Amino acid sequence: MGWRRGQAYGQDLRDRVLAADGPVREVARRFAVSESYVARARSRQLLGQVSAGVQCNHVPLRLQGLEGALSERVAAAPEQTLAQLCQWVEAEHEVRVSLSTMWKTLGRLGLTLKKSRSRPQSSSVPT
Repeated sequence: MGWRRGQAYGQDLRDRVLAADGPVREVARRFAVSESYVARARSRQLLGQVSAGVQCNHVPLRLQGLEGALSERVAAAPEQTLAQLCQWVEAEHEVRVSLSTMWKTLGRLGLTLKKSRSRPQSSSVPT
């Protein structure tokens, strides 16, 4: 059985574990699962839940609803720093985010912060 961390056991195994009679330790050994799995499955069965529980590993994005406003802000003033954008989001939308969150959000949106040069680029380029 190819079990990976974070995945529930299959429903067929769960049904066989719940149908098996005997002590928790013996059932766990028979089906090569942990004792805590058998105990939890049995306690969930008493509550009327025989299917696997919902796994919620996804953390919602902090700036999920602000992509449009953020895109407009960066388009209007691309010379802003990440810190300035974080301050703007906190002041305007009352959402406090870290620099890394802002950086990842801008990357997800395909936006970059480009600094404007204060003087023109040199025509003589060293080789």
